[in-house]
Amino acid sequence: MRAVHVVACSVAIAALASNAIAFTQPQCGAIHRVLIQAYATAVDEEQQQQQPKSSTGTPATTMREKVANSGIASAAAMATAAVNAAVAMKSLEAPDVGKTYVAIDKSTQELDEDGLPMVYDKDLIERYWSTQKGQLNQRWSLFVSKAVPFLTKLTTLFIRDGKIEDSEIPALSRQARLAMEDLGPTFIKLGQMVSTRPDVLPTATLDELSQLQDSVLPFDTNVAVEQIERELDGPLGQFFTSISEEPVAAASLAQVYLATLNDGSDTKVAVKVQRPSVLETVSKDLYVLRRAAEVVQGLVNRFAPQQKTNYVALLNEWAIGFYTELDFNNEAKNQIRLRNLLREKGVRGVVVPDVYEEYCTRRILVSQWVDGKKLSQAPVDEIARVTPIAQEAFLTQLFEGYFHADPHPGNLLLLDEVTPEGHELALIDCGLMANIDASDRDNMISTVIHLANKDYASLVDDFIQLNILPADCNRAAIIPLMDKALSPYVKGGGAKKYEEELKRLYGMEDGSTQATIGGFQAMTQDALTVLNDIPFSIPPYLAILGRAIVTLEGIALSGRPDYGIVMESYPFIARKLMREDRPEIQSALQEVLYTGGGGSAKQGLKLSRLLALLNNAAGQVATKEGAAFVDLDAVPEDGISFKDGLKFLLSDSAESLRAVLEPEVDGIVDILTRQIVRQGVSEAIIAITPPKPPTLPFVGDFLPNPPNAETIPLPILLPGARDGERPSIAVLTLRELCDVVAPKLSQDEELFALSLSDAAREFFGDDVGEFVRGENVLSLRTAEIVLAGLRSGVIGNIDLFSSDVRARVIEVAGGALSSVRSSQQQQRQSNNSPSVEYQEQLQDAIGSLDDDERKQFDTIVDEITDRALQKVAKRLELVNRVL
Repeated sequence: MRAVHVVACSVAIAALASNAIAFTQPQCGAIHRVLIQAYATAVDEEQQQQQPKSSTGTPATTMREKVANSGIASAAAMATAAVNAAVAMKSLEAPDVGKTYVAIDKSTQELDEDGLPMVYDKDLIERYWSTQKGQLNQRWSLFVSKAVPFLTKLTTLFIRDGKIEDSEIPALSRQARLAMEDLGPTFIKLGQMVSTRPDVLPTATLDELSQLQDSVLPFDTNVAVEQIERELDGPLGQFFTSISEEPVAAASLAQVYLATLNDGSDTKVAVKVQRPSVLETVSKDLYVLRRAAEVVQGLVNRFAPQQKTNYVALLNEWAIGFYTELDFNNEAKNQIRLRNLLREKGVRGVVVPDVYEEYCTRRILVSQWVDGKKLSQAPVDEIARVTPIAQEAFLTQLFEGYFHADPHPGNLLLLDEVTPEGHELALIDCGLMANIDASDRDNMISTVIHLANKDYASLVDDFIQLNILPADCNRAAIIPLMDKALSPYVKGGGAKKYEEELKRLYGMEDGSTQATIGGFQAMTQDALTVLNDIPFSIPPYLAILGRAIVTLEGIALSGRPDYGIVMESYPFIARKLMREDRPEIQSALQEVLYTGGGGSAKQGLKLSRLLALLNNAAGQVATKEGAAFVDLDAVPEDGISFKDGLKFLLSDSAESLRAVLEPEVDGIVDILTRQIVRQGVSEAIIAITPPKPPTLPFVGDFLPNPPNAETIPLPILLPGARDGERPSIAVLTLRELCDVVAPKLSQDEELFALSLSDAAREFFGDDVGEFVRGENVLSLRTAEIVLAGLRSGVIGNIDLFSSDVRARVIEVAGGALSSVRSSQQQQRQSNNSPSVEYQEQLQDAIGSLDDDERKQFDTIVDEITDRALQKVAKRLELVNRVL
């Protein structure tokens, strides 16, 4: 294993060194071989005293000999040399802005004093590079001079000890931090991004890299004042009555001062001043990173040509975003837009400071001052408490298609005091914002749903839509690998928990040599399958989105070590599914509500899923497989009440859900009505049929049997057979009328009715469950109510769909239900059973509605009743009339 690390790290060092200057391919190959030999010799000298002897007493094969004789090393060195030579000889293009997801203001364009565009422009960047070849090579050499010693030390320690000892980590971390500071803003930004991952890096490294957040050495205040006056074209006092002597924060791109505006009110503001010459430095770093990306891309193309990820495009997206952060006018527009977005969407808890546009330029940003501290400086319990607030704000941005792509701890402030609006966090530094179109957002929603409930078959389709997998990919090979790769991530806990879960999946958790070797072999085989058989790619926008998610997840993990962003975001997704009525969202909602999934056909609505979804939206999520995945069919025991569920269904937040449920509710009402009517008619016939006369001894039945009410034809007034016709009379038995108005349920409808009954029993109790099944529906009293309704002309009314008829239908139904409740309550009291509570629940829920909700409720009931009556009228058109 150590030999593998020697080869890999040596080749990496050789690649960096040979890139420092443009050599020909033979020269590069020679350099690689010399460096590999020299490095292995150095390792041998360091390990000489520990080197074991062979059985003959002679020294065992040295590391230098192993590496020198290694075909892998030679092939890797020559391949890297060839790629390096090819990259060095070609003219590199600047990143293409045409396909970027970064939010850029392209309305104006101007050059600075060095000829660099203030707003990112591919052609102008390339023109600048063409005049700076010497300085670009110097910048590359500086990068190599910092990277090679660090990699060399890291590899030496690993070879010597088999791991990086804890005692070595502080010194290594300090070396890395100082190297990043020496290299400047671009690499400081990279350090900031990884400094939020307690699950990836040891504490000593986090402590070092956290210094990069906003404690970078400041530049002189006099220089800052000169820049302010030059940018605003006037003396400082013309704009500000005071400014702090020293910056309150110094970061990689700029530093911030506390000032008061010369506006008559001494309004406190934050003045952000860009570092001198930072644009020039960043433009050269784009070249360095672009060159490194070309080398990586070349090696991938050579050794894994089936992989479709465009690493140059990934770098382009990150580089364009970083360059754009230097345009403070663009940042001001971003900040205003984000502030308005969060306010429009009603996001509570997070505020974006206001911007004073009249004082903003390309290099100066003036915004509202807020008092607070970096979130990373807050106690762990405070971070855990406000994480859901920050998460809600981020998810709102993401799924509205405009999000803050750099939410590191220095950009999230925990306010000293809660604002009157209830805000506890401030989100600042909007230099890097990103746009995501609706189709990609819809696919992301579907991805979260399928990840959360472990539907990897459907997740393949999502990855195809997101251009991560090709349409003709091998699903049979991909799905098992998805389970192994993604399930540990969904379970949460970050990289450390992910590693533990992987070891468990591959049988390596006991730490034995045999288990470790076997697990490593299986893991290697899966990795080779991915590399050789699955041509996945990473879309460029994931470079921006991934950066934001990695940063936010790192913050959350510092407050809660078991945090998992997929499961935590599911309630937000549930609310979004129920709120939006776009076809794409409704399609995803239907998938959640129905029993279909994983490519199977759509089946019937499951009420358990509807109730579960309502609870999910309220933050109550039932889980399965050790709390790792969402159970779509389970209703949490501590779920929301009927009252809260009804209020939510009537709110604007459930608009999409109501649209999807409308045909389902009509179907449910029809099935229940038919079942209840049929059972009720049977009970009514029994109730109104006179009893059979008594039989006398020796005489027998001396009185004729009374007629069966079921067989007696009755004249019944029906509405006109067609629209506009007057009511007419048909002669029908009660059973015949029942068969027309409430046809017998099919087998599928009966099964669905049983599921409705079970759900009603679970939610409202046994009484309602029995009523929904059609049991004990009509007593003599309720039969009289229904017959009274028939006599009143409910069915025969000339305008079957008038508001009066609708009201009478609702009254008859309510009266029947009340009668059932009364009779069943009397029966329960006689049996010392608990009283019926479902009507109280319903009355309490309806009574809690405000005016708008009650209006919505009444409208929905009226519409449902209208559609139910239309079905009845359609069926009655088939009845023959006699008059």
